[in-house]
Amino acid sequence: MTEPVTESTARRLNVFLVDDHAMFRAGVRAELGVHVDVVGEASTVSEAISRIAAVQPDVVLLDVHMPDGGGRAVLESVRRSHPQVRFLALSVSDAAEDVIGLIRAGARGYVTKTISPDELAAAVRRVADGDAVFSPRLAGFVLDAFASRPDVPVADPELDQLTNREREVLRLLARGYAYKEIAKELFISIKTVETHVSNVLRKLQMSNRYELSRWAADRRLV
Repeated sequence: MTEPVTESTARRLNVFLVDDHAMFRAGVRAELGVHVDVVGEASTVSEAISRIAAVQPDVVLLDVHMPDGGGRAVLESVRRSHPQVRFLALSVSDAAEDVIGLIRAGARGYVTKTISPDELAAAVRRVADGDAVFSPRLAGFVLDAFASRPDVPVADPELDQLTNREREVLRLLARGYAYKEIAKELFISIKTVETHVSNVLRKLQMSNRYELSRWAADRRLV
């Protein structure tokens, strides 16, 4: 009788980590290393592009918001020369425009950083097998976008003024996070959070966090 394929009998996958937070990469590497071979990691876009090309992993776990173009820049560059490499976005962001942008660029899935280690390992293997994988509430964004639903916020001139980090801070602020909690979530200082909030208020010409929260809710960013 043929033995069924399980995680213990299947080939171990080669996975590459891209995230600009060293502590987060260390945690993922420790948890995921039980299930797969982590063959490399990078903290910047340029570093990721060159190292992924060198090792050509099965799956790249890709952060969305990083300087110099973020995860999308990595994905678009690598896919041109190594289309066989598959990408799974792993992000703190669950905003529709981030999910849609990465999927349109060619990612095979998108999960948030609240995912458990076992669920992440399963998602990696499914992406390697050619499946599409999404955290539950994110699948609707993708279905809406590719059905050309007009109510999905794909482009927004006001939102485009904000940097990726400012969007992350805005999203958490709109969810009711205190500055200290935002700093902990994004691995930045409270002073940096204050600076980002000031920049967002200035760019959107608003005066307080309550106006920001309503603005974010109207755009389904919360």
